[in-house]
Amino acid sequence: MIATRGQHFASVDALPSASWAVFFLAGALLRPMWTLPAFFVLSSLLDFSSLANGTITDWCLSPAYWALAFAYAALWLGGHAYRGLHRDSVGTVPRLALTLAVTASVAYLLSKGGFYFFSGRYPEPTLDGFLARIPHYYPRALGTLAGYVGVAFLVRACLRGLAARAASRQGSPA
Repeated sequence: MIATRGQHFASVDALPSASWAVFFLAGALLRPMWTLPAFFVLSSLLDFSSLANGTITDWCLSPAYWALAFAYAALWLGGHAYRGLHRDSVGTVPRLALTLAVTASVAYLLSKGGFYFFSGRYPEPTLDGFLARIPHYYPRALGTLAGYVGVAFLVRACLRGLAARAASRQGSPA
């Protein structure tokens, strides 16, 4: 999240923000619930420090900014729900895809809907106006989330496979 969020000392401009994926993965892979507020504080610190440094504008930092807390909670809870569905098997991929789609939809409605209706950036927000924006912005949000989560679970599977292989070598006679 640090490398992909905002414009600050450690950001990588070519990568889309990994924030949604970080919250989903924290729910899926990290047991303590304190990771949710900890990552929200981290994301907020990154945003506010970028604003203070003048590397971003205040466009997104409106009263609706706090809708992100609910969107991130939805992502964390989606990851937490997926934890109970996950098995170390390729057969789990459809469950992951469905969980990501549902979770991303809820997070999108909370974050983007919150911004559209409550930021004050749109003089006369309407439901039709918001719905018209979904086909333009939602696919990218879902694709970015799915891409990062897919890579994370692929790396996790590879590391587990390597660890199992190393353990079997240690247990077998040479």
